[in-house]
Amino acid sequence: MMRSVGTLTRADLAETINRKMGFSRAESLEMIEAILAKMTSTLEKGENVKISGFGSFVLRDKNERIGRNPKTGIEVPITSRRVLTFRASQLLKERIAKG
Repeated sequence: MMRSVGTLTRADLAETINRKMGFSRAESLEMIEAILAKMTSTLEKGENVKISGFGSFVLRDKNERIGRNPKTGIEVPITSRRVLTFRASQLLKERIAKG
């Protein structure tokens, strides 16, 4: 059964750091921003990001291919591109499965 869930935001993460670690709200938000900036710059350089026990953000280069417009059936070239995927760790998968 699927249940309706909210969205975890930067502010939520900062609030958790504020409560659990005792940093000020501003310091907590700054910490979150620094982590996200590091992850972003690493991905921009073409490197993957692995967070042990959580998962990996993996870059994949997709080749050019022929696609089809589902409405008209006309073949259309799809250009090559780099895509970002997330692969959950086994630990995260198990924790999600338990609910």
